[in-house]
Amino acid sequence: MLLFFTLGLLIHFVFFASIFDIYFTSPLVHGMTPQFTPLPPPARRLVLFVADGLRADALYKLDENGNSRAPFIRNIIMHEGSWGISHTRVPTESRPGHVALIAGFYEDVSAVAKGWKENPVEFDSLFNESKYTWSWGSPDILPMFAKGASGDHVYTYSYDAKREDFGAQDATKLDMWVFDNVKDFFHRARNNQSLFSKINEEKIVFFLHLLGIDTNGHAHRPSSRDYKDNIKKVDDGVKEIVSMFNHFYGNDGKTTFIFTSDHGMTDWGSHGAGHPSETLTPLVTWGAGIKYPQRVLAQQFDDAFLKEWRLENWKRLDVNQADIAPLMTSLIGVPFPLNSVGILPVDYLNNTDLFKAESMFTNAVQILEQFKVKMTQKKEVTLPFLFTPFKFQVIQDLVASVLTYPLSHFVGYLLAFTLGIEVLVLSFFYRYMLTAGLTAFAAWPFLTRLWTRAKVTSLSWTFFSLLLAVFPLMPVVGRKPDISLVMGAGLLVLLLSLCVVTSLMKRKDGFIKEELLVHLLQVLSTVLSMYVVYSTQSSLLRKQGLPLMNQIISWATLASSLVVPLLSSPVLFQRLFSILLSLMSTYLLLSTGYEALFPLVLSCLMFVWINIEQETLQQSGVCCKQKLTSIQFSYNIDITQFRQLYLDDIRRAFFLVFFLVTAFFGTGNIASINSFDLASVYCFLTVFSPFVMGALMMWKILIPFVLVMCAFEAVQLTTQLSSKSLFLIVLVISDIMALHFFFLVKDYGSWLDIGTSISHYVIVMSMTIFLVFLNGLAQLLTTKKLRLCGKPKSHFM
Repeated sequence: MLLFFTLGLLIHFVFFASIFDIYFTSPLVHGMTPQFTPLPPPARRLVLFVADGLRADALYKLDENGNSRAPFIRNIIMHEGSWGISHTRVPTESRPGHVALIAGFYEDVSAVAKGWKENPVEFDSLFNESKYTWSWGSPDILPMFAKGASGDHVYTYSYDAKREDFGAQDATKLDMWVFDNVKDFFHRARNNQSLFSKINEEKIVFFLHLLGIDTNGHAHRPSSRDYKDNIKKVDDGVKEIVSMFNHFYGNDGKTTFIFTSDHGMTDWGSHGAGHPSETLTPLVTWGAGIKYPQRVLAQQFDDAFLKEWRLENWKRLDVNQADIAPLMTSLIGVPFPLNSVGILPVDYLNNTDLFKAESMFTNAVQILEQFKVKMTQKKEVTLPFLFTPFKFQVIQDLVASVLTYPLSHFVGYLLAFTLGIEVLVLSFFYRYMLTAGLTAFAAWPFLTRLWTRAKVTSLSWTFFSLLLAVFPLMPVVGRKPDISLVMGAGLLVLLLSLCVVTSLMKRKDGFIKEELLVHLLQVLSTVLSMYVVYSTQSSLLRKQGLPLMNQIISWATLASSLVVPLLSSPVLFQRLFSILLSLMSTYLLLSTGYEALFPLVLSCLMFVWINIEQETLQQSGVCCKQKLTSIQFSYNIDITQFRQLYLDDIRRAFFLVFFLVTAFFGTGNIASINSFDLASVYCFLTVFSPFVMGALMMWKILIPFVLVMCAFEAVQLTTQLSSKSLFLIVLVISDIMALHFFFLVKDYGSWLDIGTSISHYVIVMSMTIFLVFLNGLAQLLTTKKLRLCGKPKSHFM
């Protein structure tokens, strides 16, 4: 068995790793010759402002009084420079957005294996090609361009990462920090001869990364006063910096200014996908080499933005985001970034036709160089004899051999099995398929003899199946926090606890003081969780940040959630209820709305499942029904020795897989972290920390998973089910599903799209392995027993 498991694990690991070799190999190549325009450039220096998370409409649209939120930028559009919309590509995230702006290519698909904070491979950029670059801003953005630069000519100045606090009172301080440090830098330069000479060189770049707008958008939404006021402060800051540059360089007319954004933001404060609010960003340019405003009578665009923004008479010049990199390089005369795929937007240039033609030619040669290197690499690694067509005759022979069997024996089972598999596959894309499956589950007792044997159990199964079927129909992305639902879920848990503890106290056997103390401790933990959720929400609304006491309680609750159940009685019902109480306390802290009710309803259905499986086994005459209050979890019992596998066990395995998928997608498409609202972790921390936040979100996913596996541990115990045979059935189901998802893996689109397609494949490929570890965790939670003290038991009378 161990050899079989090891070989199976190895084969599935190879299958899993194959998608990264097939889909996610970096398209970037190296070894190209740098290309630059041989004519003198119009500018000696370039200043790049990137307002992180700024939507195009938020900048260009006038307010309710007909005034601009950014009067200085508006004045530039009308009197000094050129403007347009920069069309970003998915994923609309900070890292790929800045890579497109500064390096000229869209996100490298191999970054999926590296994380967004690291360069997936070495690449060339405007900063690398410049003589010197000075940059100020976020520690998440600046280091990745300094790390990839050759030599020591890219200088970065970043604030502490702890400043990126979504619960902070005023996120505009991040932008004020950048503006103040740029002013201090030029003030110091007047007294530092070495620095003064460097900033008077040609081919230099100044990069100001402004994160405040993005932070306020995440924390308060783009429609908030905080987001809009931040735009006004950025506009004032840009005005001061431009004035300082002109004064410092004596108005020499050799400075080019570019103001843009890396991505936009949805109305609910997220980004990463391809909604127009995320992909449409502003682009305003002025200074050396840039065309002055062009007045026109009419313009043809597929949208109505010009009229909405009252800019119908100022020529709008749209570009793709990667086109900004070749524009900047041509303005200061440095070689085009080697990996750039941007096309020079010549309509922005105010120069001779010869300069434009030379720049366009250089741009084309630079892109052609990449094609030549890529073609050479392909020729070196391609083996033509491997590309032989698949013989269709093989499929015909396979079908002919299947048809030789008597179809009447297995057509019914095959159709039911196939339909079930397809429902599972479709549920990964359409959540309402889970509703359809749960509705079919609700009707299952009435299609069998269970209804006649156990009416109450059958009705309970139907009720909770239909109740759980409501959750996949609820909205996911963009839902507003509703703390009242979280409070309601907490009250239901307290009410359920009161009923259960009262019923246990009425029993004359087995309920001791120690176990009562454990239940009371868990009830107290639930009450504290409700208080922390309410208190944190109120504090953040008042912009007072996350209270320290709330943070301590949250982390303490999380730490104790896997320990406290081990103190409860190993009796099946009591242990399962104790696990529910502990995990619900943590889940409440991670909830923002209706999803707080999901584990509670799921657990009720799991309890009914345990009872109804006993009825099915008794109906088939395999064993007699036992009372759940008399069954104890025992670590030493080997349930795999109890009985052989029956046909009905295939249904139980399918139920397990379906409930696990429901646990994944019941409250949203959570196969990708991108689909989460960061507000879920605000009871634990508000300072941006992607790994800690990601870990908390993953634990939120796993809580319903653990509840299902603990329930199935009870099902195995009460029905004497063979766990080894179970894993073989689940392996077959997951491999059939994996074959579907292998051909549905995406290497393009948003991080959400790419991550979701990979996650789908990973979930089904690792389902069996994952079940082994989850089964171990469930065994630990259900069978292990800890004691508060070494005193002998004293029964509660």
